[in-house]
Amino acid sequence: MLEYIQTILILLFITSIFGYIFVILKEKMYLKNNIVIIDKKTVTPEHLKEADMKEFILDGIRAKAGDEVKVITKEKKRYNGILLGAKKKDKSILMVTYKDEIKIFKIDNIEKFKILSKYGKFFN
Repeated sequence: MLEYIQTILILLFITSIFGYIFVILKEKMYLKNNIVIIDKKTVTPEHLKEADMKEFILDGIRAKAGDEVKVITKEKKRYNGILLGAKKKDKSILMVTYKDEIKIFKIDNIEKFKILSKYGKFFN
């Protein structure tokens, strides 16, 4: 009986490793084709079309859509979330917070901008 359970556990472990490898390869393929996956229900195609710049430089920091960022406004409010892009015309950035809210920040109203994690940094 113990050997049977041990065999099943080893099989599950090997299966999970293969699953992890396939997920990594899928993400690498998406990065190669410049596809960013943002798995949030509140983000609609209209939000993505609204952000006309997917890669930009803000305060000397190169940011891309999909990066996890921290924004502190001049009113000392802090927001963490995933960057959707920037609107060149309005000089603003779009971000979806972890509370599933879409936030638009004017560049002039941002006191501090920090990238917490780059999208796809596993492959860089």
